[in-house]
Amino acid sequence: MSQKAGVHSLEGFNVIGSGIYFRGTREPCQDTTLPNVILIFGWMGAQLRHLQNYTHAYTKLYPNASQIVVRCNPDVFWTTTSTRQRRLMPVIDALEALHCFPSSSSTQPPPRIITHVFSNGGSLQMTLLGNMLQRKYGSTLIQRFITSALILDSCPAIGNLKTIKLAFSVVIRNPILRVIVLTMIYTMHFIGLALSLVLGKRIMLMENLRIEMWNPRVLPWMDLHTPRLYLFSRKDKLIPWQDVTQHAETAKERGMDARCELFEESEHVAHIRVEPERYWASVQDIWAAAISKEKVKDQRLLE
Repeated sequence: MSQKAGVHSLEGFNVIGSGIYFRGTREPCQDTTLPNVILIFGWMGAQLRHLQNYTHAYTKLYPNASQIVVRCNPDVFWTTTSTRQRRLMPVIDALEALHCFPSSSSTQPPPRIITHVFSNGGSLQMTLLGNMLQRKYGSTLIQRFITSALILDSCPAIGNLKTIKLAFSVVIRNPILRVIVLTMIYTMHFIGLALSLVLGKRIMLMENLRIEMWNPRVLPWMDLHTPRLYLFSRKDKLIPWQDVTQHAETAKERGMDARCELFEESEHVAHIRVEPERYWASVQDIWAAAISKEKVKDQRLLE
């Protein structure tokens, strides 16, 4: 029996790894004002039928852009780093095949990349990939006039035990398994808190994540001038809008081009359900800002 698209697979995508999906294009994108690579990091436990809402929209907006989708399983919070890195290796392979790195053919034009990240789960996956790429290539090698934009949907936030419970209650329906998982998470939380107090270092996972997200080169093709868009809502029960606002304001204070789009009525990672036109207009606007910055940079090089 064939798989139903949107439930067990992403329509038009190939599975290239555990929770990793790739959609290539028949023709390369010749228009240098449009992105040709779209990298999507889904939220924890995101179902494919929900992620497909975004892949379909991107296909309509940018039909000649290749897409990579990275899912986030709940075990990302307790799986070893080496295991998580091994799972992300197909993403690096796909990016290399798309000529995103110096080891690729020098005759290829620099890529134009949109990175779209959902919630803290997606943020964890993105920052880990960034660390892997930094170790493999180094930021100075990759930074070669790559046009890029970063979109942060419903993230980041520090999180607390209440929001952690809510997040896992949504993802894990089995009540017995939920109790087991939450017990593990609570234990890890309190151990981290105790070690932070004893050692005088911040080793809390979500706090470290927020700090990493302030890195202007959180992915090595980005820099201080890469426009980043924060999409969030006052009604989000998992990611307090005040946390996101504070993160964006700090990013601005550090010289980053951070922009905010605050929704009033949408739930967590559900802004496109309430205001899809506004959502995708914001995505196109942030890409236009990235293109504008690249043109200014090119003009300065010619002077």
